[in-house]
Amino acid sequence: SLNYGHNNPVLKRALIDYIERDGITHGLDMATTAKRAFLETFENVILRPRDLPYKVMFPGPTGTNAVESALKLARKVKGRESVVSFTNAFHGMSLGSLAVTGNAFKRAGAGIPLVHGTPMPFDNYFDGQVPDFLWFERLLEDQGSGLNKPAAVIVETVQGEGGINVARAEWLRALQELCHRQDMLLIVDDIQMGCGRTGGFFSFEEAGIVPDIVTLSKSISGYGLPMSLCLFKGELDVWEPGEHNGTFRGNNPAFVTAAATLDAYWADGQMEKQTLARGEQVEQTLLAI
Repeated sequence: SLNYGHNNPVLKRALIDYIERDGITHGLDMATTAKRAFLETFENVILRPRDLPYKVMFPGPTGTNAVESALKLARKVKGRESVVSFTNAFHGMSLGSLAVTGNAFKRAGAGIPLVHGTPMPFDNYFDGQVPDFLWFERLLEDQGSGLNKPAAVIVETVQGEGGINVARAEWLRALQELCHRQDMLLIVDDIQMGCGRTGGFFSFEEAGIVPDIVTLSKSISGYGLPMSLCLFKGELDVWEPGEHNGTFRGNNPAFVTAAATLDAYWADGQMEKQTLARGEQVEQTLLAI
């Protein structure tokens, strides 16, 4: 949650100034100047330069809130219950997110059956001995497989909790193509790997894919303040008024630091270049020893 450092002075100054100006702290999901400033900055600095056609939803303050909203929206859009996830995935600790999480210890904490989720092998799960998506496609096409037609597939491009498992770009592109062909939505959970952790702002940029739904949290506020986003293509906006609400959707101090973060670190493109350069530096050092 602290990509930009602990108590980053640039972000701290923006937050203190906002508080001292008596800016609105809690606005529920109503309009505020802090929310408008963040949305405009996010559109201009992040979405538009990448030609990403997303609407922005504030589903609640934590990552699992964003995942729950993504699952709920996908099921509503497609009218189906099943969601496919991947081995060793981690998507959160609430019930819907746990149902698409692989870790047996965390799943056991639910205390009830976790249903409507089906795991598939993540990239290189069989050490390259099985063609990509062979099992998945066979189940989808076989009327006797017992797999209900999924509404969506949810994936991390780099699994964090599951052991730092990196999906190849070609695997991600093939997954997107499979989702399009089989009328399933592709959800990328970018909560742990987004906001620049892999170089680009979104971890899926390198693969050249455009997910239908994206979840963000952790570092999106920049300063460690609770905040999460659910991004989705405009045609998926089928929410009725008040259908998915929540008390803490309007954390205005988080909007302030998030906008300041984008202005300070993403407007000029240097953040991505620096991260990639540091990655090469670390890789070469590790290879040398």
